[in-house]
Amino acid sequence: MADERGHLPRRPGRILKAATWSMQGLGAAWLHESSFRLEVYLFVVLAPLGWWLGETPVERVLLIGSMLLVMSIELLNSSIEAVIERYGAEFHELAGRAKDMGSAAVFVLMLNVALTWGVILVPRWLSP
Repeated sequence: MADERGHLPRRPGRILKAATWSMQGLGAAWLHESSFRLEVYLFVVLAPLGWWLGETPVERVLLIGSMLLVMSIELLNSSIEAVIERYGAEFHELAGRAKDMGSAAVFVLMLNVALTWGVILVPRWLSP
């Protein structure tokens, strides 16, 4: 969205506010989303392992970045769920579909993590 002057670069104060709101979002996810906490715990364990196992910078980015994608989509999924819950807990087909699709997006990226790690690491263990 454009600021009050159009599509000009943001002033340092606006960038600081945006960073503050981002930290508030991470804090809210940490407090209220057990799935996000689990993914952070896994990241804390697996990111150093990915850094160590990656032989090139590209491999390291793929191993670690794939996990960052899971956490980012988890944040989006949680935001979808929060908006839906804001309007009430009663069942609605579209609300259920939105929640299921958000969960599916996280699942697809988890498959991406497994595929990425497998394609990079399995050939090393299979080669003589």
